[in-house]
Amino acid sequence: MEDKSVYHERQRLQFCLLHALNNLLQEQDCFTRAELDAIAEKLDHEDPEKGRWTPLSVVFKSHHNKLTGNYDVNVLISALEARKKTVVWHDRRNRASSINLSSETLLGVLLNIPVRRFAGLWRGRHWVSIRCIDGIWYNLDSDLSSPKPFQNLNELTGFLDHVIGQGAEVLVIFHDKL
Repeated sequence: MEDKSVYHERQRLQFCLLHALNNLLQEQDCFTRAELDAIAEKLDHEDPEKGRWTPLSVVFKSHHNKLTGNYDVNVLISALEARKKTVVWHDRRNRASSINLSSETLLGVLLNIPVRRFAGLWRGRHWVSIRCIDGIWYNLDSDLSSPKPFQNLNELTGFLDHVIGQGAEVLVIFHDKL
């Protein structure tokens, strides 16, 4: 059963970071492609060694792919900090139970999950938002047809432990900049 009060963007091209951010903040166009592109370009200019021109750099920038998106973690952190959010990298050596999921300042969790597509021929990473809305935690993965509610915290921490075990990176997002 789909909850209409939960905002959920679906996947387009490799814009999973854009979708994950808008799903996390529960607002259509809270972030736009133009804004994330501008952040990525600014990051390229701040690091001249990474932003060095090559024939491929017309499309494949240091912090994103100009055509399909595929933004990196530096764009994510800069975008959220611009909205006065704090991003804390979760130590993968610790289980998900070490994340205080009932913290009043916790906005949600962003995952960067390794994926294999096209019969395992293509490997990449996919951004996913997890957020508590009206007391219910949701998997807001843009690859899902609709938000998937977790039944309880045990199911959520089990899911997080599973994706951590599969090589996911976990970023814990707080409402206000610490």
